[in-house]
Formats: sequence, C-alpha cells, structure tokens
Amino acid sequence: MNAQPPLLELDALHQAYGDRAVVRGLSLRLERGAIGCLLGPSGCGKTTVLRCIAGFEPVSAGEIRLNGRLVSGADTMVPPEARRIGMVFQDYALFPHLSVAENIGFGLHGVARSERARRVAELVEGVGLGGHGHKHPHELSGGQQQRVALARALAPQPELLLLDEPFSNLDVEMRERLGQEVREIIKRTRTTAVLVTHDQHEAFAIADEIGIMHEGRIVQWDLAYNLYHRPANRFIADFVGQGVFLPGSVRNPHEVEIELGLLKGEIPHQCEVGCNACGKGCHVEVLLRPDDVVHDDAAPQKAEVLQKAFRGAEILYTLKLESGRKVLALVPSHHNHALGERIGIRLDVDHVVAFAPEGR
Repeated sequence: MNAQPPLLELDALHQAYGDRAVVRGLSLRLERGAIGCLLGPSGCGKTTVLRCIAGFEPVSAGEIRLNGRLVSGADTMVPPEARRIGMVFQDYALFPHLSVAENIGFGLHGVARSERARRVAELVEGVGLGGHGHKHPHELSGGQQQRVALARALAPQPELLLLDEPFSNLDVEMRERLGQEVREIIKRTRTTAVLVTHDQHEAFAIADEIGIMHEGRIVQWDLAYNLYHRPANRFIADFVGQGVFLPGSVRNPHEVEIELGLLKGEIPHQCEVGCNACGKGCHVEVLLRPDDVVHDDAAPQKAEVLQKAFRGAEILYTLKLESGRKVLALVPSHHNHALGERIGIRLDVDHVVAFAPEGR
C-alpha cells in the first residue's frame, strides 16, 4: 500500500522579478495536519513563497504540489480558487458592511442554507465569538477581527490554510495569547497550515516546524528547540533568540576553552577550523545564550552589571567580563542588582554552539 504524499511539497522553487531573484531553489515538505512556518527578516522572500503557494503568482522554475497534485510548474498554473486553500491576511480583509456571521459564511457558495448556518454557528463558537455573530467588524477588537478572518478562511474546509503575518497589527500581549488560541483552533480542525512571520515568538507559539529563510532560501527546517540550541549556521544563531559570541580555543573534539572556563560537549566540526586536524589552537567563536550564564553568589567568576531589563519574573542582565567583553544572563527577578555592581556567575551550557570566526 502506497504512503500518502505530503499535503504540501515545494521542489526547487524559484521566483524572480526581472533580473532580481527573490526565491532561490527552495524546497520543503509539509505533512497532513502539520503547522509549518517560514520565519525570516523582511525581504527574505517568505511572502513571495506564500503567494506562489496560493496561486497569486506563477513560479519561474520548480514545482508546487498539493496532496500530490501539481498546481504550479513550468507549464502548469492552477488558479487560486481551484486549489482549496484558505488565506488569512495581515489586514484581515473583512467586509465592513457584513456581520461576523455573514463574513464567515461568505465563501460557502453552493452550500445548502441549513448546512451553511450550521457551519457558521460552529465556527463562531469555535473561535470564541459566541454572542458576537450579529456584530459588524468595527464593533470588534483587533483580536476578535482576526478570529473572524480565521473562521472565514476555515469555513470552506480548505486542504491548506495560509497565514500572512496575521498578528502584525496587534500588541505584543495580544499576539502571544491569540497565537496560542489560533494554534488550538487549527489543530482542533485538523487543518494543515503555513504561517509566514518575522516574529520568532509567533513562530514558536504556533508552528510544529519552522524554516528559517535567508536570501530566498530555507537555511534550516527544524523544531524550535533545535533552531535555538543547534543552529546550523551563524545567521540562524544570530536571528533566533538572544546571545553573544566569545572567542574560544578548541582543545579536542569534545572540549573548547573560553574566558569563562572549559566547555564540554560535541564541538560540531568547528574543531577543524583553522588547522589541519582536530587539536589545540583551533580558534572558534562560541555562542552563549542568556540561559547559559547562571547567577551564583558563591561563584569565583565575577562580572559587572552594565544594563538590566526587567521582564517580570526575570531580569535580563548585560554583564561585562574582566576582558571587557559582554555576556547576557537571565536571572530570577528577586535578584535585583544595581548598575555597576559585580555579581558572581558560572556557566551551565548543555549545547556547545561554535562557529568559525567571522571573515574566515
């Protein structure tokens, strides 16, 4: 018995505007029921990929398949309305003269009136808008409008749901809460989805798998945990999370020495940088995350508090080492130290992340 094809498959996708290549040989596979995310800075090509999947733009080269069916290719361009794709836009794109219920039911053409009413009522409740079905968009908050847009996209039961920077118009607190709600709704309806965002917190809150995009390519497609703790290159290490790089000397394939001490772990083939074989004297730059640097009053190693950012349960400290280099430390907020104070720190590094020095 043949295995089912992935719900979405992009093979060597290329898209250019004139001589300017925006997407460069991009490939990905998304299984049925999964939520994938294209995460990257502005201008990396992620929205162009989404538009190609939706059928809003033809592809310059490569193929797009939905449930095994070719929808975009060199000689193929299935129109958007024939792709069974739902779309949630950045600006919601709700009809101001229609009620919540009418907006949600707008795409249910050819559906019997009773079935349409049942589907709309189910979605109104499913997105947490019970009692608001009669209201118009201007009577709703931004978060409620986004839920209407999501329900409208889900109403025709699409094979694939596309979300284009869906929370960019909302404040930070609303983004986090709504992101978790949207994930629950998508999972509950067993919908396959692709999210496009530049906000890693949104990506982490919603997606099962995340592709980091850079200059039109996916440079790592992985779980959020691996993107943070096992970044494939320095760009990803810089883009995901926070951290600083300290120079280090590799002693052997399992040990690297930095100013704060000896780190033990798998040194991912960076031990070969700058020398002919693994051994003493290979120079690398080691990534230290804020959670790698632990505040410890009893530690002999001291650092000066340069900056502090209060975050409720935690304080993010910027600390100056003896050499003048800086590190970050995430510390429980009851340890409230003054600027200029010297505090004890020690390392607690589970994943050694090292790269060749920049420019080498």
